[in-house]
Amino acid sequence: MKKVYLVADNVYSPLGATTTQNFEHLVNGVSGVRQHDDKALSDDPFFASLFEKVYFQTDEYCTKFEHLLIASLTETLHGVDKNISDKKTVLIISSTKGNISLLETEQAGPELDERIALHSSAKKIARHFGFVNEPIIVSHACISGLVAMITGMRLIQSGQYDHAVIAGADVISKFVLSGFQSFQAVSPGLCKPFDADRDGINLGEGAATVILSTDKPTGEAIELVSGAISNDANHISGPSRTGEELYYAINKAMDAAGLKPQDIDFISAHGTATVYNDEMEAKAVTLAGLQHVPLNSLKGFYGHTLGASGLIEAIVSAQSLKQNTIIPTKGFSKQGDANPVNVCSQLISTPLNSCLKIASGFGGCNAAIILTKSQQDIL
Repeated sequence: MKKVYLVADNVYSPLGATTTQNFEHLVNGVSGVRQHDDKALSDDPFFASLFEKVYFQTDEYCTKFEHLLIASLTETLHGVDKNISDKKTVLIISSTKGNISLLETEQAGPELDERIALHSSAKKIARHFGFVNEPIIVSHACISGLVAMITGMRLIQSGQYDHAVIAGADVISKFVLSGFQSFQAVSPGLCKPFDADRDGINLGEGAATVILSTDKPTGEAIELVSGAISNDANHISGPSRTGEELYYAINKAMDAAGLKPQDIDFISAHGTATVYNDEMEAKAVTLAGLQHVPLNSLKGFYGHTLGASGLIEAIVSAQSLKQNTIIPTKGFSKQGDANPVNVCSQLISTPLNSCLKIASGFGGCNAAIILTKSQQDIL
Protein backbone atom coordinates (compact mmCIF):
# COMPACT_ATOMS: atom_id res chain seq x y z
CA MET A 1 0.00 0.00 0.00
CA LYS A 2 1.34 3.44 -0.96
CA LYS A 3 2.19 5.78 1.91
CA VAL A 4 0.33 9.10 1.94
CA TYR A 5 2.01 12.18 3.39
CA LEU A 6 0.80 15.65 4.36
CA VAL A 7 3.18 17.80 2.32
CA ALA A 8 1.64 21.28 2.74
CA ASP A 9 -1.25 22.83 4.62
CA ASN A 10 -3.03 26.01 5.59
CA VAL A 11 -5.56 27.05 8.20
CA TYR A 12 -7.32 30.31 7.32
CA SER A 13 -9.43 31.51 10.22
CA PRO A 14 -10.19 34.56 12.36
CA LEU A 15 -7.09 33.51 14.34
CA GLY A 16 -4.72 33.90 11.39
CA ALA A 17 -4.00 33.41 7.70
CA THR A 18 -1.44 30.61 8.08
CA THR A 19 -1.14 27.37 10.01
CA THR A 20 1.79 28.82 11.95
CA GLN A 21 -0.17 31.90 13.04
CA ASN A 22 -3.11 29.73 14.10
CA PHE A 23 -0.97 27.33 16.10
CA GLU A 24 0.84 30.15 17.89
CA HIS A 25 -2.51 31.60 18.99
CA LEU A 26 -3.72 28.20 20.15
CA VAL A 27 -0.58 27.65 22.23
CA ASN A 28 -1.11 31.07 23.81
CA GLY A 29 -4.76 30.37 24.57
CA VAL A 30 -6.15 32.95 22.14
CA SER A 31 -9.69 32.24 20.92
CA GLY A 32 -11.51 33.61 17.89
CA VAL A 33 -14.87 33.18 19.62
CA ARG A 34 -16.47 36.35 20.94
CA GLN A 35 -19.91 37.86 21.37
CA HIS A 36 -21.56 39.39 18.31
CA ASP A 37 -24.59 41.62 18.07
CA ASP A 38 -25.42 41.53 14.37
CA LYS A 39 -29.10 41.81 13.46
CA ALA A 40 -28.32 40.55 9.96
CA LEU A 41 -27.45 37.19 11.51
CA SER A 42 -29.57 37.00 14.66
CA ASP A 43 -32.10 39.06 16.57
CA ASP A 44 -30.24 38.25 19.78
CA PRO A 45 -26.51 38.52 20.61
CA PHE A 46 -24.58 35.28 20.07
CA PHE A 47 -21.07 33.88 20.46
CA ALA A 48 -19.16 32.79 17.37
CA SER A 49 -15.79 32.98 15.62
CA LEU A 50 -16.36 35.20 12.58
CA PHE A 51 -14.22 37.12 10.13
CA GLU A 52 -14.43 40.89 10.31
CA LYS A 53 -16.87 42.28 7.75
CA VAL A 54 -14.08 43.78 5.65
CA TYR A 55 -12.94 40.26 4.75
CA PHE A 56 -14.27 38.24 1.83
CA GLN A 57 -17.33 40.17 0.84
CA THR A 58 -19.41 38.81 -2.02
CA ASP A 59 -18.67 40.29 -5.44
CA GLU A 60 -19.73 39.55 -8.99
CA TYR A 61 -17.10 36.86 -9.42
CA CYS A 62 -16.88 35.14 -6.05
CA THR A 63 -18.97 34.66 -2.95
CA LYS A 64 -17.50 34.88 0.54
CA PHE A 65 -17.36 31.07 0.62
CA GLU A 66 -15.39 30.97 -2.64
CA HIS A 67 -13.08 33.79 -1.53
CA LEU A 68 -12.23 31.76 1.57
CA LEU A 69 -11.35 28.70 -0.49
CA ILE A 70 -9.19 30.76 -2.85
CA ALA A 71 -7.38 32.44 0.05
CA SER A 72 -6.56 29.15 1.77
CA LEU A 73 -5.54 27.41 -1.45
CA THR A 74 -3.33 30.35 -2.46
CA GLU A 75 -1.47 30.23 0.87
CA THR A 76 -1.02 26.47 0.59
CA LEU A 77 0.13 26.35 -3.02
CA HIS A 78 2.60 29.22 -2.67
CA GLY A 79 6.09 27.79 -3.00
CA VAL A 80 4.91 24.18 -3.23
CA ASP A 81 6.67 22.16 -5.91
CA LYS A 82 3.57 20.41 -7.23
CA ASN A 83 2.24 20.74 -10.76
CA ILE A 84 -1.48 21.19 -10.22
CA SER A 85 -2.13 20.95 -13.96
CA ASP A 86 -0.80 17.38 -13.82
CA LYS A 87 -3.41 14.73 -14.59
CA LYS A 88 -2.20 12.84 -11.51
CA THR A 89 -3.39 15.67 -9.24
CA VAL A 90 -6.98 15.94 -8.02
CA LEU A 91 -8.82 18.79 -6.29
CA ILE A 92 -11.33 17.85 -3.57
CA ILE A 93 -13.64 20.47 -2.04
CA SER A 94 -15.43 19.87 1.25
CA SER A 95 -18.27 21.96 2.67
CA THR A 96 -21.49 21.50 4.58
CA LYS A 97 -23.40 24.57 3.39
CA GLY A 98 -21.35 26.19 0.61
CA ASN A 99 -23.25 29.14 -0.89
CA ILE A 100 -26.50 28.45 0.96
CA SER A 101 -26.53 32.05 2.23
CA LEU A 102 -27.42 33.22 -1.30
CA LEU A 103 -30.96 32.07 -0.55
CA GLU A 104 -31.24 35.12 1.70
CA THR A 105 -30.12 37.69 -0.86
CA GLU A 106 -30.71 36.44 -4.42
CA GLN A 107 -33.81 36.06 -6.58
CA ALA A 108 -34.99 32.47 -6.96
CA GLY A 109 -34.48 31.02 -10.42
CA PRO A 110 -32.13 29.00 -12.66
CA GLU A 111 -29.23 31.45 -12.15
CA LEU A 112 -29.41 31.05 -8.38
CA ASP A 113 -29.77 27.27 -8.73
CA GLU A 114 -26.51 27.20 -10.69
CA ARG A 115 -24.62 29.57 -8.42
CA ILE A 116 -25.66 27.83 -5.22
CA ALA A 117 -24.64 24.38 -6.45
CA LEU A 118 -21.40 23.12 -4.88
CA HIS A 119 -20.18 21.75 -8.20
CA SER A 120 -20.35 25.28 -9.65
CA SER A 121 -18.07 26.61 -6.91
CA ALA A 122 -15.69 23.67 -7.31
CA LYS A 123 -15.37 24.20 -11.06
CA LYS A 124 -14.78 27.93 -10.52
CA ILE A 125 -11.99 27.20 -8.02
CA ALA A 126 -10.46 24.58 -10.33
CA ARG A 127 -10.38 27.03 -13.25
CA HIS A 128 -8.93 29.79 -11.06
CA PHE A 129 -5.88 27.68 -10.18
CA GLY A 130 -5.57 25.63 -13.36
CA PHE A 131 -6.53 22.15 -12.19
CA VAL A 132 -7.21 19.98 -15.23
CA ASN A 133 -9.17 17.14 -13.64
CA GLU A 134 -12.82 17.36 -12.70
CA PRO A 135 -12.94 18.45 -9.05
CA ILE A 136 -14.57 16.19 -6.47
CA ILE A 137 -17.16 17.48 -3.98
CA VAL A 138 -17.60 16.05 -0.50
CA SER A 139 -20.61 17.36 1.42
CA HIS A 140 -21.24 14.99 4.29
CA ALA A 141 -22.46 17.17 7.16
CA CYS A 142 -19.82 17.93 9.78
CA ILE A 143 -17.52 15.05 8.85
CA SER A 144 -17.01 16.50 5.35
CA GLY A 145 -13.39 17.54 5.95
CA LEU A 146 -12.31 14.13 7.24
CA VAL A 147 -14.23 12.30 4.51
CA ALA A 148 -12.45 14.47 1.93
CA MET A 149 -9.08 13.49 3.43
CA ILE A 150 -10.05 9.81 3.45
CA THR A 151 -11.24 10.10 -0.16
CA GLY A 152 -7.95 11.70 -1.21
CA MET A 153 -5.95 9.05 0.64
CA ARG A 154 -7.85 6.22 -1.04
CA LEU A 155 -7.55 7.75 -4.51
CA ILE A 156 -3.78 7.96 -4.02
CA GLN A 157 -3.49 4.46 -2.57
CA SER A 158 -5.47 3.09 -5.51
CA GLY A 159 -2.96 4.60 -7.94
CA GLN A 160 -5.47 6.91 -9.65
CA TYR A 161 -3.62 10.00 -8.45
CA ASP A 162 -0.25 10.89 -6.91
CA HIS A 163 -1.41 14.11 -5.25
CA ALA A 164 -4.69 15.29 -3.74
CA VAL A 165 -5.31 18.95 -2.93
CA ILE A 166 -8.11 19.08 -0.36
CA ALA A 167 -9.77 22.37 0.59
CA GLY A 168 -12.76 23.02 2.80
CA ALA A 169 -14.70 26.05 3.98
CA ASP A 170 -17.96 27.19 5.50
CA VAL A 171 -19.38 30.60 6.39
CA ILE A 172 -22.02 31.53 8.93
CA SER A 173 -25.23 33.14 7.70
CA LYS A 174 -28.62 33.78 9.25
CA PHE A 175 -29.85 30.61 7.54
CA VAL A 176 -27.14 28.51 9.20
CA LEU A 177 -27.31 30.14 12.64
CA SER A 178 -31.11 30.06 12.83
CA GLY A 179 -31.05 26.38 11.93
CA PHE A 180 -28.91 25.51 14.92
CA GLN A 181 -30.91 27.89 17.11
CA SER A 182 -34.09 26.04 16.12
CA PHE A 183 -32.54 22.88 17.58
CA GLN A 184 -31.76 24.83 20.77
CA ALA A 185 -28.19 23.71 20.18
CA VAL A 186 -26.44 27.12 20.40
CA SER A 187 -24.88 28.07 23.73
CA PRO A 188 -25.87 31.49 25.12
CA GLY A 189 -22.24 31.89 26.24
CA LEU A 190 -18.85 30.39 25.47
CA CYS A 191 -19.01 26.70 24.66
CA LYS A 192 -17.66 24.13 27.16
CA PRO A 193 -16.70 20.88 25.41
CA PHE A 194 -17.01 17.75 27.59
CA ASP A 195 -17.75 19.91 30.66
CA ALA A 196 -20.48 19.06 33.15
CA ASP A 197 -22.11 22.46 32.47
CA ARG A 198 -21.93 22.37 28.67
CA ASP A 199 -25.02 23.80 27.00
CA GLY A 200 -24.41 23.98 23.26
CA ILE A 201 -22.18 25.03 20.42
CA ASN A 202 -20.58 28.23 19.20
CA LEU A 203 -20.41 28.43 15.41
CA GLY A 204 -17.38 29.54 13.43
CA GLU A 205 -16.12 30.50 9.98
CA GLY A 206 -12.93 29.20 8.46
CA ALA A 207 -11.14 27.43 5.66
CA ALA A 208 -8.33 24.94 5.42
CA THR A 209 -6.28 23.19 2.76
CA VAL A 210 -4.01 20.16 2.88
CA ILE A 211 -1.99 18.52 0.12
CA LEU A 212 -1.67 14.76 0.29
CA SER A 213 1.05 13.10 -1.75
CA THR A 214 3.05 9.95 -2.29
CA ASP A 215 6.16 12.16 -2.25
CA LYS A 216 7.67 12.26 1.21
CA PRO A 217 8.53 15.84 2.20
CA THR A 218 11.98 16.78 3.42
CA GLY A 219 12.37 17.06 7.16
CA GLU A 220 9.82 15.72 9.60
CA ALA A 221 6.97 14.01 7.78
CA ILE A 222 3.39 13.37 8.91
CA GLU A 223 1.64 10.39 7.36
CA LEU A 224 -2.11 9.87 6.91
CA VAL A 225 -2.05 6.17 7.75
CA SER A 226 -5.71 5.19 7.68
CA GLY A 227 -9.31 6.34 7.86
CA ALA A 228 -12.78 4.90 8.26
CA ILE A 229 -16.42 6.06 8.08
CA SER A 230 -19.56 4.72 9.74
CA ASN A 231 -23.20 5.69 10.24
CA ASP A 232 -25.48 5.42 13.27
CA ALA A 233 -28.72 4.97 11.31
CA ASN A 234 -30.26 6.42 14.47
CA HIS A 235 -31.73 9.90 13.91
CA ILE A 236 -31.53 12.83 11.50
CA SER A 237 -29.89 15.09 14.08
CA GLY A 238 -29.42 13.10 17.30
CA PRO A 239 -26.28 10.93 17.64
CA SER A 240 -26.15 7.29 18.68
CA ARG A 241 -27.13 6.54 22.26
CA THR A 242 -24.40 3.91 22.62
CA GLY A 243 -21.37 5.28 20.74
CA GLU A 244 -20.92 1.89 19.08
CA GLU A 245 -21.00 3.26 15.54
CA LEU A 246 -18.27 5.88 16.09
CA TYR A 247 -16.33 3.16 17.91
CA TYR A 248 -16.69 1.03 14.77
CA ALA A 249 -15.00 3.76 12.68
CA ILE A 250 -12.27 4.21 15.31
CA ASN A 251 -11.65 0.46 15.48
CA LYS A 252 -11.49 0.11 11.68
CA ALA A 253 -9.02 2.99 11.39
CA MET A 254 -6.81 1.60 14.17
CA ASP A 255 -6.87 -1.91 12.69
CA ALA A 256 -5.93 -0.57 9.26
CA ALA A 257 -3.05 1.34 10.85
CA GLY A 258 -1.94 -1.70 12.85
CA LEU A 259 -2.18 0.27 16.09
CA LYS A 260 -3.37 -0.68 19.58
CA PRO A 261 -4.88 1.70 22.18
CA GLN A 262 -1.50 2.11 23.85
CA ASP A 263 -0.06 3.36 20.54
CA ILE A 264 -2.33 6.44 20.36
CA ASP A 265 -0.72 9.48 21.99
CA PHE A 266 -3.69 11.86 21.82
CA ILE A 267 -7.19 12.22 20.43
CA SER A 268 -8.56 15.25 18.60
CA ALA A 269 -12.29 14.94 19.32
CA HIS A 270 -15.24 16.56 17.58
CA GLY A 271 -16.29 17.98 20.96
CA THR A 272 -19.14 20.27 19.94
CA ALA A 273 -20.14 20.96 23.59
CA THR A 274 -23.68 19.70 23.11
CA VAL A 275 -24.87 17.27 25.77
CA TYR A 276 -25.48 14.36 23.42
CA ASN A 277 -22.49 14.64 21.05
CA ASP A 278 -19.88 14.76 23.79
CA GLU A 279 -21.55 11.95 25.72
CA MET A 280 -21.62 9.78 22.59
CA GLU A 281 -17.96 10.49 21.85
CA ALA A 282 -16.97 9.66 25.42
CA LYS A 283 -18.79 6.32 25.12
CA ALA A 284 -17.08 5.53 21.80
CA VAL A 285 -13.64 6.42 23.12
CA THR A 286 -14.26 4.22 26.16
CA LEU A 287 -15.41 1.30 23.99
CA ALA A 288 -12.14 1.67 22.05
CA GLY A 289 -10.14 1.42 25.29
CA LEU A 290 -8.84 4.97 24.82
CA GLN A 291 -10.43 6.65 27.86
CA HIS A 292 -7.02 7.33 29.43
CA VAL A 293 -5.49 8.87 26.28
CA PRO A 294 -5.23 12.71 26.37
CA LEU A 295 -8.13 14.20 24.39
CA ASN A 296 -8.93 17.71 23.25
CA SER A 297 -11.59 19.72 21.44
CA LEU A 298 -10.75 22.90 19.53
CA LYS A 299 -14.32 24.23 19.35
CA GLY A 300 -13.61 26.76 22.14
CA PHE A 301 -11.01 28.38 19.84
CA TYR A 302 -12.65 28.14 16.40
CA GLY A 303 -16.29 27.48 17.14
CA HIS A 304 -17.86 24.77 15.00
CA THR A 305 -16.71 25.47 11.45
CA LEU A 306 -18.95 22.74 9.99
CA GLY A 307 -17.46 21.21 6.82
CA ALA A 308 -14.09 22.84 7.46
CA SER A 309 -13.77 21.62 11.06
CA GLY A 310 -12.30 18.20 10.30
CA LEU A 311 -9.65 19.71 8.03
CA ILE A 312 -8.75 22.51 10.44
CA GLU A 313 -8.51 20.16 13.40
CA ALA A 314 -6.55 17.51 11.47
CA ILE A 315 -4.00 20.13 10.39
CA VAL A 316 -3.70 21.42 13.97
CA SER A 317 -3.23 17.80 15.09
CA ALA A 318 -0.41 17.36 12.57
CA GLN A 319 1.21 20.50 13.99
CA SER A 320 0.77 19.10 17.48
CA LEU A 321 2.69 15.99 16.43
CA LYS A 322 5.47 18.10 14.93
CA GLN A 323 5.66 20.41 17.96
CA ASN A 324 5.11 17.63 20.55
CA THR A 325 2.38 19.82 22.04
CA ILE A 326 -1.24 19.02 22.84
CA ILE A 327 -3.57 22.04 22.79
CA PRO A 328 -5.94 22.22 25.82
CA THR A 329 -9.72 22.15 25.62
CA LYS A 330 -10.84 25.74 26.13
CA GLY A 331 -13.96 25.94 28.29
CA PHE A 332 -13.50 22.59 30.04
CA SER A 333 -13.15 22.52 33.84
CA LYS A 334 -14.93 19.43 35.24
CA GLN A 335 -15.92 16.02 33.94
CA GLY A 336 -19.45 15.87 32.62
CA ASP A 337 -19.94 12.37 31.23
CA ALA A 338 -20.82 9.00 32.70
CA ASN A 339 -17.81 7.61 30.83
CA PRO A 340 -15.03 10.01 31.86
CA VAL A 341 -12.33 10.62 29.27
CA ASN A 342 -8.94 12.28 29.73
CA VAL A 343 -9.84 15.80 28.59
CA CYS A 344 -6.79 18.10 28.38
CA SER A 345 -7.34 21.28 30.37
CA GLN A 346 -3.74 22.50 30.23
CA LEU A 347 -1.11 22.75 27.49
CA ILE A 348 0.85 19.47 27.41
CA SER A 349 4.40 19.17 26.08
CA THR A 350 5.42 15.54 25.59
CA PRO A 351 6.88 13.31 22.85
CA LEU A 352 4.11 12.50 20.36
CA ASN A 353 4.07 9.98 17.53
CA SER A 354 0.43 9.31 16.68
CA CYS A 355 -2.99 10.98 16.79
CA LEU A 356 -6.56 9.80 16.35
CA LYS A 357 -8.85 12.46 14.87
CA ILE A 358 -12.60 11.81 15.06
CA ALA A 359 -15.74 13.64 13.95
CA SER A 360 -19.49 13.10 13.87
CA GLY A 361 -22.38 14.90 12.20
CA PHE A 362 -26.08 15.16 11.41
CA GLY A 363 -27.60 12.01 10.05
CA GLY A 364 -25.43 9.96 12.40
CA CYS A 365 -22.30 10.06 10.27
CA ASN A 366 -18.90 9.36 11.88
CA ALA A 367 -15.31 9.45 10.67
CA ALA A 368 -11.90 8.64 12.10
CA ILE A 369 -8.37 9.09 10.76
CA ILE A 370 -4.92 8.20 12.10
CA LEU A 371 -1.98 10.58 11.69
CA THR A 372 1.54 9.50 12.61
CA LYS A 373 5.08 10.71 12.33
CA SER A 374 6.96 8.82 9.66
CA GLN A 375 8.61 5.73 11.14
CA GLN A 376 12.00 6.90 9.93
CA ASP A 377 11.48 10.21 11.76
CA ILE A 378 10.53 8.33 14.95
CA LEU A 379 13.63 6.15 14.73
